[in-house]
Amino acid sequence: MSVNKYEKAFLMHLLEQMLLIRRFEEKSAQMYGLRKIGGFCHLYIGQEAVAVGSIAALDLKKDYVLTGYRDHGHALACGMHPNAAMAELYGKVTGCSKGKGGSMHFFDVENHMYGGNGIVGAQIPVAAGVAFKIKYNKEDGVVLCYFGDGAIHQGVFHETLNMARIWNLPVIFICENNQYGMGTNYKRVSSVHDYSVMGASYEVPAWQVDGMNILTVYEETQKAIRIVKEENTPVLLEIQTYRYRGHSMSDPARYRTKEELEQYREQDPITILQSAMMEEGLLTEEEYKQLDRKCREIANESVRFAEESEEPPLEAMYEDIYA
Repeated sequence: MSVNKYEKAFLMHLLEQMLLIRRFEEKSAQMYGLRKIGGFCHLYIGQEAVAVGSIAALDLKKDYVLTGYRDHGHALACGMHPNAAMAELYGKVTGCSKGKGGSMHFFDVENHMYGGNGIVGAQIPVAAGVAFKIKYNKEDGVVLCYFGDGAIHQGVFHETLNMARIWNLPVIFICENNQYGMGTNYKRVSSVHDYSVMGASYEVPAWQVDGMNILTVYEETQKAIRIVKEENTPVLLEIQTYRYRGHSMSDPARYRTKEELEQYREQDPITILQSAMMEEGLLTEEEYKQLDRKCREIANESVRFAEESEEPPLEAMYEDIYA
């Protein structure tokens, strides 16, 4: 990883964001184990470089982010306050969705994070709709739409990719290939193992990206944004990453070997950036420890905030619904 061409402040920002997501997710797992958090809970541990690296290439005053149910990392990378995120996991009224969305439905209008989504692939056409809004209003923004390798075989992915190309919508579809759709390795369920080739069916520029190297993710997302704007086309990225935990909190992940897990732990995106910065004299051991302490305290504070927050009032169940 070459860090020389970047300012130290920018690299520290990327490192801090990845560390914050890691410590927030670890704290979420701990609180889930204590039954403070209920329902579905999908952790982002191991995939931090994807959300942080790609969102760092955006201007969230004009760009938008949509994702699936593994959405904590994207929300924090967009600037959601950890207190609002943890309170949502707790189902408290101070949560980002007023305690009624839970883990899979984080939402932050102010930071242009237009949701996690609990239905596999359902965010893909919604993202195209946001991109259509940008094009219709002649705005300058782009949309990043994230989904897992399990969602890429949904019909709605193919329908939306085709439509986005016909209308030349400013959207970057990002398949976060973390190797497993729930408990099944993607190679067992897909006739192609390079998902980026699917872009060719719709004449959408597409390529694979190393999702464990945050600067690669950042640079390739910048490249995708340039193509969207200069060539007037959507783009598909398959970002290859790995989740260190199970599919959700109820998954013990016995379908993979300890050797495989250890092999990927050696590619930890946080460690890779930390080591590269230390080698170039841009980070000391003490600076890293201070940053880690700060992120742990923010995660701890989010729990204190959630614990002290109120439950939604009973009448709130009738608010913000269609019928």
